Amino acid sequence: GEAGKLGEPLQLEDHDVYCPYSATGNATGELVYAHYGRPEDLQDLRAQGVEPAGRLLLVRLGEISFAQKVASAQDFGARGVLIYPDPADFSQDPHKLSLSSHRAVYGHVHLGTGDPYTPGFPSFNQTQFPPVQSSGLPNIPAQPISADIASLLLRKLQGPVAPQEWQGRLPSSPYRLGPGPGLHLGVNNHRVSTPISNIFGCIEGRSEPDHYVVIGAQRDAWGPGAAKSAVGTAILLELVRTFSSMVSNGFQPRRSLLFISWDGGDFGSVGSTEWLEGYLSVLHLKAVVYVSLDNAVLGDDKFHAKTSPLLISLIENILKQVDSPNRSGQTLYEQVVFNNHSWDAEVIRPLPMDSSAYSFTAFAGVPAVEFSFMEDGQAYPFLHTKDDTYENLHRALRGRLPAVAQAVAQLAGQLLIRLSHDHLLPLDFGRYGDVVLRHIGSLNEFSGDLKARGLTLQWVYSARGDYIRAAEKLRKEIYSSEESDERLTRMYNVRIMRVEFYFLSQYVSPADSPFRHIFLGRGDHTLGALLDHVRLLRSGGSGDPGAASSRVPPGLGFQESRFRRQLALLTWTLQGAANALSGDVWNIDNNF
Repeated sequence: GEAGKLGEPLQLEDHDVYCPYSATGNATGELVYAHYGRPEDLQDLRAQGVEPAGRLLLVRLGEISFAQKVASAQDFGARGVLIYPDPADFSQDPHKLSLSSHRAVYGHVHLGTGDPYTPGFPSFNQTQFPPVQSSGLPNIPAQPISADIASLLLRKLQGPVAPQEWQGRLPSSPYRLGPGPGLHLGVNNHRVSTPISNIFGCIEGRSEPDHYVVIGAQRDAWGPGAAKSAVGTAILLELVRTFSSMVSNGFQPRRSLLFISWDGGDFGSVGSTEWLEGYLSVLHLKAVVYVSLDNAVLGDDKFHAKTSPLLISLIENILKQVDSPNRSGQTLYEQVVFNNHSWDAEVIRPLPMDSSAYSFTAFAGVPAVEFSFMEDGQAYPFLHTKDDTYENLHRALRGRLPAVAQAVAQLAGQLLIRLSHDHLLPLDFGRYGDVVLRHIGSLNEFSGDLKARGLTLQWVYSARGDYIRAAEKLRKEIYSSEESDERLTRMYNVRIMRVEFYFLSQYVSPADSPFRHIFLGRGDHTLGALLDHVRLLRSGGSGDPGAASSRVPPGLGFQESRFRRQLALLTWTLQGAANALSGDVWNIDNNF
């Protein structure tokens, strides 16, 4: 792409770096600096008297994905986006490796996963769907640029000085918001159809062979991909070798183990999402858990588990069995609680959309986890660049790469043993009751505003109560049952496996809203969308078409009919999960 024209054209020095799925063509407009390009940043920019609409935005790498930056820019009427890595977002330690100032960073801009030209459907060669385009594709151009080019552009900006927290570490000090001179952005991406290949290996279970514990790693990468794909693939191969050896020596898993090497990961988890779309009906009630090995080693200071709530208790147990890779004589659990006694606040994170694990949970309703070791405070600088080499990763971890990768392999291995071998599935089905309560707490502060409009949250509370009672009832049933009763155990396991699936809204189409999960998904059916909507009551948005919230596109105010529908769909999805966990149709007590 061509970065711009300031008297003379500024050509990108690395023509290979691009944003897959960017709109192609030309955009012209004045340039403004918009920090990380989050909705709240664009709202602040507007509050400072600098209008993003009709302009090109210069935004920093980090905080949110490339796709989210471009979607926000589009919502606020921008004509195009330039994304650069600011030195302030990487380590300032002179003894640590840093990204070259002439290096741009790769990233795709589809706000979704999978092939964006077959949304909700598999793009297998035998399927002939009419051409459809994902609603997550942007219609404005986007291009990554290096810090050097960003510095040249920032020097040309006028207008107010950016707030202190927006200032970076480029030599163009102080950063100004703009506008700057007119800029021309040309993006010349070419769309081509490319076949990809997922690779599978299976160890069949003994008594529940039709229930699968799935573990996968991305195989492709833009550039060398040491951290992005090589580490995860190496761990996957080692786990295959280890479990095959265990089976040869007599180990018999109760459930099947399915090992998968995914292709097309750097284009938005294409391989994994298309497989899920193709086999969704088969996977329903057959896939138990998905374990992702992507982004496993990006440092060695902090440990994060991005996961479904169902797996939190199991992860806590396993952390107590694996030695810390950088604290001799301590388990990982002891290392974590040393810094923060609330271990889960330190470790547990939500599943991010750029992980293959996200589609498993948000699209297919399969609980998933992705383990990551990170640098403390600063990101690994070479991810998604041509500098993501084994040598750089090894040096960034000060020679500790083998030890940290081994810790991830042990965590994943212990998890696979428990999930494939335990008589009863070790998923904490009661945990979602706490999740629901936490979210309803956010809604509760608006109960007065809603009551004044004749709206009540009573039925959401009632559904949550039914879920808690169903979970407690199932726990008591399991506790008092005979462990040797195979028929009963399988019945309990099927009910436990259903929990995540029933948090997918049954009232929206997978083609129109593929991420149907009410807590983790995207769309009007989610609890997040309902919260964003109800916040408009406090921002003067009660039906006023000019009102806006930081996350709701301008022009949308509070709409009572839309809120009633959102609340009804949410309540019935939650009630459906409670009913499914309860099990017996004749024991479900609802007033009609």
